[in-house]
Amino acid sequence: MGKTKINTNSILAVLAFSSFLAVFNETILNVALNILMKEMHVTAGTIQWIITAYMIIVAVMVPVTAFLIQSFELKKLYLGAIIILLSGTICAACSRTFSVLLISRMLQASGTGMMIPIMMNTILLIAPPKKLGSEMAIGACAIQLGPALGPTISGFVLQFFNWHVLFIMLIPLIILAMIFGHIYLVNISILKKPKIDILSIILSTVGVGGIIYGLSNLSGSGNVKIVTVITAVGIISLFVFGKRQLHLKEPMLEIRTFKFPLFSIGVILVMISMMAIFTMNVMLPIFLQGALKTTTLVAAIVLLPATLINGLVTLIGGKIYDKLGARLLIQVGFIIILLPLLILSRSTTNTSLIKIAVTYIIACVGVGSTLSPSQTSSLNQLPKEYYPHGVALLNTLQQLSAAIGSSLFIGIMSNSQQKALSNMASEQSAVAYGFNTAALALSGFVLIGFLLSFTLKLENKELSPSSNSNSSNIK
Repeated sequence: MGKTKINTNSILAVLAFSSFLAVFNETILNVALNILMKEMHVTAGTIQWIITAYMIIVAVMVPVTAFLIQSFELKKLYLGAIIILLSGTICAACSRTFSVLLISRMLQASGTGMMIPIMMNTILLIAPPKKLGSEMAIGACAIQLGPALGPTISGFVLQFFNWHVLFIMLIPLIILAMIFGHIYLVNISILKKPKIDILSIILSTVGVGGIIYGLSNLSGSGNVKIVTVITAVGIISLFVFGKRQLHLKEPMLEIRTFKFPLFSIGVILVMISMMAIFTMNVMLPIFLQGALKTTTLVAAIVLLPATLINGLVTLIGGKIYDKLGARLLIQVGFIIILLPLLILSRSTTNTSLIKIAVTYIIACVGVGSTLSPSQTSSLNQLPKEYYPHGVALLNTLQQLSAAIGSSLFIGIMSNSQQKALSNMASEQSAVAYGFNTAALALSGFVLIGFLLSFTLKLENKELSPSSNSNSSNIK
């Protein structure tokens, strides 16, 4: 491996582009659910599985990929993931029934769940310590922009074409990613060939799947008894999974990664940042369409500038991290998120679209300043052998935080809206009141993130136990 020539820029470009395509799929159908309900003759509760199943499979595949990264060479694993993603996309483009589309989405999600940890683990292995923040920021930018741009681009496409085109347009791009991956990727992984533990895979699948299913039904969209039982089974399975990992000689996921305090704090900060942007990307369109009576396309256009600014600031934040470290950047970032959220929590049916767009842009500047630095800082606390497990834990918990955000706060919004309606408020005012309550609750979580950021060491980047081993043998 020491003699292998590695073009880090090409590898990073291929993995970032592939990950963008993979996570773009996550939200590509969000604005098409009403169309699919009518065309496939299914209820709102049924069509929601198009999103819920995707999230569950992605979250399940992330910890499994931690094992795969140590068992298969990078190029083979990447090509396997991209082929699965391509197969699911082709099947989705050809779908005519709900069941076929659901299976296709689950195939896509399997590829997505593998692609994200492959990219992050590879960046940790090839990035020089002085550029780790910048290169991790490129990966984080791809992961953030994909799901954020999904509804916007879909909104434009659906104005002129059938929903099948959403998948057809991705097929040549995925094939292009596959070709570039075959050309530029080299095998840099350190293979340990750990023993596969089938019971661990089953427990993690049931655990993560059960919890995300429960979180996705917090707003009352499913049968309460069934949701409670499935959630309880998920929690118990995840507890047994964790206990089992501590006793296995070769654990599927190294839970002891949490013994590094700064890693654990960083994970919480990442979850709060992810929750903030994912939640607002779901709640704001509901507010805009329900309280201000905008169209789906207008709502998407209002969110677009903030999405693009978030990606740009993420890249800049990575460079600042490389120079100054994480603590100050994260603290300032959480303040920048908190203030706009408090302003948005006072929105009414008369609030202008421009004010909402500008305020949300400022909030996204804050997210771009916190999410990637928190991610890089947390992973940079780990020794190299813990990278696959740290990446897996981080990404699994990111999926859980997205599920919490899109369920807990939408549930708060829905319940507050119903309360306002029962007090004889108009439908538009009720939506605004529900949004205000949920945005205020989200502000509380962001405040917790700000307070936690003070526990980070001022120069934690340079004190990292892995900072000197990051580029050994790889330049």
